[in-house]
Amino acid sequence: MIVASASALLRELVEEDVCEFERVEHPGETAIVTPKARPPEASSPRRVAAEPSGPVPWTDGQPTLEDVRAHLGDCQRCDLCEGRRQIVFGDGDPNADLMFVGEGPGEHEDRQGLPFVGRAGELLTQMIEKGIGIPRREVYICNIVKCRPPRNRNPLPPEVSACRPFLDGQIRAVAPKVIVTLGKPAASLLLDREIAITRMRGTWHDYQGIPLMPTLHPAYVLRQYTPQNRRAVWQDLQAAFERART
Repeated sequence: MIVASASALLRELVEEDVCEFERVEHPGETAIVTPKARPPEASSPRRVAAEPSGPVPWTDGQPTLEDVRAHLGDCQRCDLCEGRRQIVFGDGDPNADLMFVGEGPGEHEDRQGLPFVGRAGELLTQMIEKGIGIPRREVYICNIVKCRPPRNRNPLPPEVSACRPFLDGQIRAVAPKVIVTLGKPAASLLLDREIAITRMRGTWHDYQGIPLMPTLHPAYVLRQYTPQNRRAVWQDLQAAFERART
């Protein structure tokens, strides 16, 4: 029981980016050990060109994916444009009932211009095709940012803010019956609060009237490749698929 509790706590701390602990002592009291959050990575300022277009035109309407992509253009709205090979917009059925939202492109995605095509993407494809029994092309997949963050770090708030209108545009365009968020950053963004994905996965939420299911990111499953994690994601995707069919 103690080992299981310690393991669960460790997984949660890893998920929350806790990397070390500090010892706090007060005279006459028992020392308290508290976790320290991982400090944010330094980001050197870069020169970024001015935004090439005005406010998004779909605030009160439903765009097509082509509309959203055209307005995104050769985007230079944040620092990520400086290091990308190409924009990774999205992939799949523009009328999909099931939409997957991840964090950001990695190296393979940056090279190919498609989301989830590396090792994590291969696992996601298996989850979709073998886990719930539909072709990957019948779902829609995208990320909260469209350019690869350096060293695959988490996107920074200004980067997320710059890309947010285009994610919202993709969701409006596809109008899915269910959204599945992959990992903590995507779920935290759409739920508008910081979450612990190991606690929140498998529970239903709502995003602008669309049922939302948070689950583990395939990259996390690859790092923690246990029967429990694989079973958890399979159950989450099964639940999302069944709800999208209704």
